[in-house]
Amino acid sequence: MMIATWRKKRAEKRVTKKGFMKKKNMELVIPSQFTCPISLELMKDPVTLSTGITYDRENIEKWINEGGNQTCPITNQELKSCGSGIIDPVLIPNHNIRKMIQQWCVENKEYGIDRIPTPRIPVSSSDVTALLAKITNSSKLEKQESNLCKELVTRVKDLSSESDRNKCCFVTSGTGKVLSSAFLELSEGTNVKNASTEEVILSTLTLFLPLDVKSKAILGSISSLRCIAWFLMKGSLSSRRNAVLVLREILKMEEHDKVEILLNIEGALEGLVKLVKEPICPNTTKASLLTIYHMVINSSSKSRFVDVGLVELLIEILVDCDKSICEKALGVLDGILSYEEGVKRAYSYALSVPVLVKKLLRVSDLATEFSVSILWKICKAEKRDNNEDCDVLVEALQVGAFQKLLLMLQVGCSETTKEKASELLKLLNVHRDRTECVDSLDFKNLKRTF
Repeated sequence: MMIATWRKKRAEKRVTKKGFMKKKNMELVIPSQFTCPISLELMKDPVTLSTGITYDRENIEKWINEGGNQTCPITNQELKSCGSGIIDPVLIPNHNIRKMIQQWCVENKEYGIDRIPTPRIPVSSSDVTALLAKITNSSKLEKQESNLCKELVTRVKDLSSESDRNKCCFVTSGTGKVLSSAFLELSEGTNVKNASTEEVILSTLTLFLPLDVKSKAILGSISSLRCIAWFLMKGSLSSRRNAVLVLREILKMEEHDKVEILLNIEGALEGLVKLVKEPICPNTTKASLLTIYHMVINSSSKSRFVDVGLVELLIEILVDCDKSICEKALGVLDGILSYEEGVKRAYSYALSVPVLVKKLLRVSDLATEFSVSILWKICKAEKRDNNEDCDVLVEALQVGAFQKLLLMLQVGCSETTKEKASELLKLLNVHRDRTECVDSLDFKNLKRTF
């Protein structure tokens, strides 16, 4: 009985999308002038176009910006453009309608209707331009003025976080370039007090990812990279996270000189490895792996990556990780094993072969291709060393590599992977009489060493 009564009361307080609500034998109808013509729901932030029609701000902005529409949905009249490409300039807040809606909500509180809060006024293009100009000027002043720059950047961060509309306005106004330039300006100084301002800039920059080419070029300067590396090594957890997210953007340009600069900064690579070994969150781990990947493929020497223990670390991560991290870890490992020292390290590590075989045909096509490439490099190294025991090949047979490679050729793969798989099968076939082929092992309960 109590449950039935509770359900009845709950049903009475429910407002339907059709614009009315039942209470006992009555229906509360939302006045038509209070509903948005697009969603037919109660407007939270009514605004009026130059055509005289009032809409809810969120719905009409989505109509204009996302749909690429240049006409009023009701009248089909063409809308005037402000030239910025963000929104119709004649988008006037309808304060009278908003106040009427709020009053109506208060009067019908007993129906379970909550009062619509007064919306924040969106930032304008002129306000954004003025704010960015102040940031540029403050970053060029004496070091003691960095607090002013910090306050201004915090203002940008707060406004951008309020709504997608505000964020879009900041992006189109070139905020990424302004913040990157301010970061560079402050990083060239030696005042430790600037660190808090630079930290706020890094944090704000992550709101505007992906960055444009000019912003990444500015952040890729020597002084900026040194400052980012400092946060990566000595900053707080949030600072280290922001630093690696920005670093990932910079190294996406795949420029050899930026990689070499970063590798020559003492502790930078170790800082990235630490984020993988002691993860903060999945996004940070993925960003760290991607950053290391770009460093590996654009570096002339892979010995540094071997010396910091990346080979063993990546193999242990592969024991139990999600698809995205697995693909990135395998990509980094494949890049490191293009160097002879990396192959030797993987060859001598006990988990290498069984873990790699485990990933074949199990995670994704990309993971399978990387796994085949790595196994091919390890097995080729054993052949070059003229190892009579052929321990790696025998172990690969024992954990089911032969069957998986055969299946790969049957289901199809890229031409390069097909060639490597075929060569691996030839190497394995020679030793099939020495061991029994079994299914690959399950490493779900295997403990990591870190």
